[in-house]
Amino acid sequence: MVAGQRQPIELVVAKGKKHLTKAEIEQRKKSEVKAKSDNIKPPKNLTKDEKKEFKKIANELAEIDIMSNLDCNSLGMYIRAYGNYVKVSDKLMNLDPLNNFEEYNKLSILEDRHAKQCRNYANDLGLTISSRCRLVVPKPPEEPKKNKFSKFGGG
Repeated sequence: MVAGQRQPIELVVAKGKKHLTKAEIEQRKKSEVKAKSDNIKPPKNLTKDEKKEFKKIANELAEIDIMSNLDCNSLGMYIRAYGNYVKVSDKLMNLDPLNNFEEYNKLSILEDRHAKQCRNYANDLGLTISSRCRLVVPKPPEEPKKNKFSKFGGG
């Protein structure tokens, strides 16, 4: 049997499948690493509309404690990929695949590429239900354990 990935304590408690003492829960909370979320800003290369969408999604992710300062570029790339997907999709809807086969084929490939990019970024950012359930907070580096001889310079 393979052990699953470590999950944030709030998720473990919410699932209710593991019974932990209050002390164990508190210890897990202290050991979880949280990135700062005090400077969440859209990347400068986004358009005005993209920045608006960035702020909307970033606020929702911050509300559920998923968004941090480190995620700004990834969210920006997701928004750009999604915008490109929509543009290509709109063009495809107006094309007859039988009359414009070559253009339709090129646009289909582009649409698929942007859809894959969106899916990857969405999974990384927790924008899907399944990805939010899999999100794991990294474990902080452990301090070396001390024993009764460590004060004398022994191991």
